[in-house]
Amino acid sequence: MQVDVLNANELKKSAPVFGQVSFDDHEQIVFCNDKDTGLKAIIGIHNTVLGPALGGTRMWNYTSEWEALNDVLRLSRGMTFKSAITGLNLGGGKAVIIGDAKKDKTPELMKKFGEFVHSLGGKYITAEDVGMETADMDTVREVTPYVTGISESKGGAGNPSPITAYGVFMGMKASAKFKYGSDDLEGKKVLVQGIGHVGETLVEYLREDGAEVFITDINEDRLEEVSKKYGAKIFDQGDIYAADVDIYAPCALGATINDNTIDRLQVDIIAGAANNQLSNELAHGETLQKRGIVYAPDFLINAGGIINVYAELENYDRQEIMRKTENIYNTTLRILEKAKTDDITTHFAALQIAKQRISDRKNQNLN
Repeated sequence: MQVDVLNANELKKSAPVFGQVSFDDHEQIVFCNDKDTGLKAIIGIHNTVLGPALGGTRMWNYTSEWEALNDVLRLSRGMTFKSAITGLNLGGGKAVIIGDAKKDKTPELMKKFGEFVHSLGGKYITAEDVGMETADMDTVREVTPYVTGISESKGGAGNPSPITAYGVFMGMKASAKFKYGSDDLEGKKVLVQGIGHVGETLVEYLREDGAEVFITDINEDRLEEVSKKYGAKIFDQGDIYAADVDIYAPCALGATINDNTIDRLQVDIIAGAANNQLSNELAHGETLQKRGIVYAPDFLINAGGIINVYAELENYDRQEIMRKTENIYNTTLRILEKAKTDDITTHFAALQIAKQRISDRKNQNLN
């Protein structure tokens, strides 16, 4: 039997973790495994300069462990900048559980995951994300206090999705103000890709504002349901990326703006809830800038959810949650104007502001 062994140089070249662009100086990565419950999870803690790393747990049936690792790295990094640019005293973290949420998720698995979260002593605080429900966070809460987004009946802020949708709506209106001179969305054609909890609420806000809304999702039953409920039109005109609409709102998984899709886009504005919408932040951000497509940085405008769960830590009320989320409008406008003035991409402009806040706090901590 032949056994392949990597020598030191080969291992260095393979650089499975530290060598990845998405690693970006993460402070800690925790691999969680439990044979009895079937738990296989990864917790990524990117940065804790501003405070404990807070970010949701995503359960997804990844095609490989590498895909799961790369996802948690990108997501936790994004949470660092999301908290920083929103003015929250939080760091960035995220967790992924490998598995089918509909088949593999059990109370025992969630409790075991909670034990791993608890072992970090509050350095990472978890919350709800794709494949998770508020009830799952209630289960995690049984074994650790380091969880947010629990039921309102248990003293939590509840499901963060409606607040996330409101922040995206504010970011979209600010983008319209920048592009068209008015934030009135009446008559604007908006394509919402992904109509889960956040996407559906965004559709509701858009319809109330008079927008003509088109929806697309892999779940046909959801399409029919949301279409009838809000008067949205199911998109059935072929290539969604070449759709003749004014605004594209990606609200499913990330990286939908990539080498295969970016040149087909016909829209004026991209503003959605999905994380990591740009497959290549630098190259695709520059392409959008050159084409005059306004891109509202995802980690800014989808920050309503973390604002909502942060309320559980800081004990502020619903009115303050809505005020902070509504301020996403002003921050988005400021970033769009900065990008125009400095002739840089909107993504880079947002990163500059977020990184500066982290740097300032780090210097304060050293002095």
